[in-house]
Amino acid sequence: MTFGEKLKSIRKQAGISQEKLAEKIGVSRQAITKWETNAGIPDIENIMAISTLFNISIDELLSNEKNVRQVTDYLFESVTEYDIDFPKRYDMKLGGANTLVMSGYDGEKIRVRLASNTLSTLQSDFKLKIDDIKNRIDLDVTRKNGMTEAAAKEALTIFVQLPNKYVGKIELAVNAENIEVRSLECESIEFDTKTKNFTLDEVAGTIEINCNLDMNIICKSLNGSIEINQISATSRISLPEGTGFTAVAKGIKTSISYEKDGRKTASFADEESENLIELNGINSELVICEKKEDAKYGIC
Repeated sequence: MTFGEKLKSIRKQAGISQEKLAEKIGVSRQAITKWETNAGIPDIENIMAISTLFNISIDELLSNEKNVRQVTDYLFESVTEYDIDFPKRYDMKLGGANTLVMSGYDGEKIRVRLASNTLSTLQSDFKLKIDDIKNRIDLDVTRKNGMTEAAAKEALTIFVQLPNKYVGKIELAVNAENIEVRSLECESIEFDTKTKNFTLDEVAGTIEINCNLDMNIICKSLNGSIEINQISATSRISLPEGTGFTAVAKGIKTSISYEKDGRKTASFADEESENLIELNGINSELVICEKKEDAKYGIC
C-alpha cells in the first residue's frame, strides 16, 4: 500500500474529510488530494503532523514508500524515546536550533528527534539528556566536540512529541529561527527564546513567550491565553477571522493595535471572551491581525 492509499484509508476510518484534515495540519485541500492520489509526498513536518494526528508511526506511514527519504526526511538524525506513565512537569533546555517543532499526541512516550541535512556528525556532536525526577522531567540538549551555537542555529531541526495525557506545565528555553507548536494540550507553556517566527495550531492552555526580538506569531486557533513579554520590540499576531479574544496591554509604554486585510482598524477584541491576548513589558507594541479563513498565513 502506498503512502497515498494509507493516508486515504486512515482518514476515512477516522471519519475526517479532506477539508478537515487540511485544516488540522495547516495545508490546502488540494495538497491532501495530491498526496492521496500519489502525485506527491508531504514534507517531513507534515508527515510528523499526520503521524501525531492519527497516532501512527512515521515508519508505518512510509514503510512501503520508495525513495521517501529524499523527499521527506533528513540525511542525518538522532532519535530518542522515553516512557512516561503519569503526568509530569517538563523543564527543557534545547539550546540553539534553526527550527523547533513541538507537538502533542495520544501515546505514552517522549519522542525527541534531532535532524539535519548538513551536520554529518550530529549524533556525536549533540547529546540529549533526560532526567526523570519525581514529578518533573528535565530534558537538555548540549553541544560537544566544538559544535557552535551558530552552526546549530543554521542547520539543526528539533522535533519534540509529548503525550498529551501526561503533560502539565512546560518551561522551555530555545533559540530558534522558527518555532511551531501543534496539537498540544497542557496547563501552561513558558518559552524563553529568541525567535522571529512562532506558529501555534490547536494548542490548548496558557502560552507565555519571553522574547525581545520582533516576532511574527501565527495563531491558527486560540483556546486559552497568549502572554507576550517583550522589551523594546514590535510584534504581530495573526488570528483566523472571527476568533474571540480579550486583549490587554500591561507594563510601561506598551500598546496594542489592530489590522484587518492589511489595514489599520478599530479594536475587534471581544471583552466577553475567555481567550486572552496579553502584552507585557516595556516600550513594546503588538499588532493583532485578523485573517480570512481562506487567506494564506504570513506576515500580516
